[in-house]
This record gives sequence, C-alpha cells and structure tokens, in this order.
Amino acid sequence: MRQLILFGLAAFGLASMGLAAQDSSQHIAFDSAEMPWRPSANSPVPGAKVALLYGNPSKDGLFVLRLLLPKGYHVPPHSHPQPELISVLSGSLVIGHGATVGTGKSQRIGTGGFSALPADMVHYVFVDEETVIQISTTGPFTTTYVNPADDPRNKAN
Repeated sequence: MRQLILFGLAAFGLASMGLAAQDSSQHIAFDSAEMPWRPSANSPVPGAKVALLYGNPSKDGLFVLRLLLPKGYHVPPHSHPQPELISVLSGSLVIGHGATVGTGKSQRIGTGGFSALPADMVHYVFVDEETVIQISTTGPFTTTYVNPADDPRNKAN
C-alpha cells in the first residue's frame, strides 16, 4: 500500500524547519540576497535548502518555494494529486517518469527550463550538479511514494 504524506514534511521538510507561511494579502518581494533559505531537514544529501516564498503548502491555495539542491540530490518515484510546475533557475534537473528509476522516459531540464507535471503522474528527480529550482502549485500538497520505504519519515535518524 502506498503511503500518503505531506510533501513539505517528507521531501523537503518544510514543517519541521519551521518555515512560516507568507501572508498572501500583502505584497511580497525578495531580492536574491534576501531569500529566506532554511536547511532541508529530510534531504537524502547534506546541504539541501528550501525557501518558502509565498503561501502555505499545508493549506488550500497557491504556494511557491525554491529548493537549492546539492550534487547527488534525488527524490525517489512519487506522485502528487496536484499539478507541479517547476522552473530551473540554475544548474539542471533530471525528471524521470515511471515507478522504477531509469526504466522510463527521463529528460534533463537546464537553466531557464520549465516542466509541468500533471496531477498523479509518477516521477522521480535527481541532480548531478548544484541546482536551484522553483516549484509553484497548490496546497495542501501531498506526496505518495511508490515505495513507502523511500519516505524520509520512515528512515531512522
């Protein structure tokens, strides 16, 4: 049975990092030097960071976050019930389709590239160089891992 978990809790550790939701009734602006980066608590590779820029992934509505992913970062096969819009701001991201890494179609998306993953599409991601991506979607955002053992919350700390 596949386990349903909050994306922020699992893949990027948003809740455990204490990221505050942004007030969507106010103008919000960040210069690149002011990004509210926080360590990503559940990263499979040390050094990952996340910045919540707008909204709240655990509540209804739009949210935007950035991820700084170190070389070697990966997220095993999973899906989301919402579409996931990804912009690659620097570096490159490989997105693969399917329940097993390496057996389905994959595509490298370089700096300036964009990907729109439909709701419920099983996919995985990895980077082979430091990469910054921006994700825009709606909450509450959840992730279902194909293999529950890949859920970061199921791993011993």
